[in-house]
Amino acid sequence: MIDIDRPYRRIEIDKVFTKVKAGMQTAALLRGKAKGLDKALYQDIYTGKELIGGDPYDYEHIRSSESIYNTYKSILTDDQIALVVNCPENIAVTLTFINKSKGKRKMEDWLANPANIVVNGIDLQLTLTNLKKADDGIERMVKSLVK
Repeated sequence: MIDIDRPYRRIEIDKVFTKVKAGMQTAALLRGKAKGLDKALYQDIYTGKELIGGDPYDYEHIRSSESIYNTYKSILTDDQIALVVNCPENIAVTLTFINKSKGKRKMEDWLANPANIVVNGIDLQLTLTNLKKADDGIERMVKSLVK
């Protein structure tokens, strides 16, 4: 039985997140190697710029784990929520300063301040496309778990 009043916690989410990040790192190292680098190669989810191992970047939940947890805790277990939060479409890499500036705010709220777009070099079309992909991935994962 699911306790719908349980508080937000990240234990299961972080376990899955660690595994997903390791897989992303392996794939990024292969991309880097294919370009003649001995470092990981990523693309920033919000700017589209290449990020190379050593650059100041963070792994990012596009839609926050807490928001997803609170939305689905009445119908999913913590283990299931961890899978939803960490679906491939909801995890990406962005520059640390963008991630810290955004904080826990929803990306659309952060983008409502035009200075955030300009100062951080945000590619608005790319960002909106990736937000939709994250939402679609989350919805797909929830549907696969609730049968």
